[in-house]
Amino acid sequence: MPDAAASGANRPEPPRELADEPVELPVVSSDLVYQGRVWDVRSDVVAYGGGTITRQYVDHPGAAAVVALDDDDRMLLIQQYRHPIRHRDWEVPAGLLDVEGEAPLESAQRELAEEVDLAAASWEPLVSIFTTPGGNDEIVHLFLARDLSPAHRTHEREEEEADIRIEWVPLADVVSGILAGRLRNGILTAGAFAAAERLRRARSESAGS
Repeated sequence: MPDAAASGANRPEPPRELADEPVELPVVSSDLVYQGRVWDVRSDVVAYGGGTITRQYVDHPGAAAVVALDDDDRMLLIQQYRHPIRHRDWEVPAGLLDVEGEAPLESAQRELAEEVDLAAASWEPLVSIFTTPGGNDEIVHLFLARDLSPAHRTHEREEEEADIRIEWVPLADVVSGILAGRLRNGILTAGAFAAAERLRRARSESAGS
């Protein structure tokens, strides 16, 4: 009979969990190229591969975003004008992490109230994403908000937020719109797919219990 240990030694190892790998490379120099109202542009010279590389990027404070679902699994979408893409695109409530000492969850709760005058009794971390890792260091933390109710007070909105359009759309229809190419916002896409998978797993676990 074949030796069990010897047989097992020839088996491939199970795949490791995939994960992004943080790397701290020596930064030879870092210059502020442009200081903006919301974010800056930096030019870094980095030691890499036996030499150096120079990379310009947007130095971003990060953001928090909200996937809000009602009791019928409809997803809250907002539409507003975005000048760089010359579109009024469909998005989820989101905002910068620009309040000192404020945790991402607190930012998400604040943005839900400020942009759509809603509060939520249930909050769960959903997913965090790098939006454009080749061009900026922005990370967006998305949260799933449920058990919604009107916020304690309404908020005045200015500029692009002054004419925000709000729609409640079945989550399945949002996913279909993304796959059909009608909805192209990256944060919306990540949030919708993550929420759909979260609900699918919850239903699967409920059916199996």
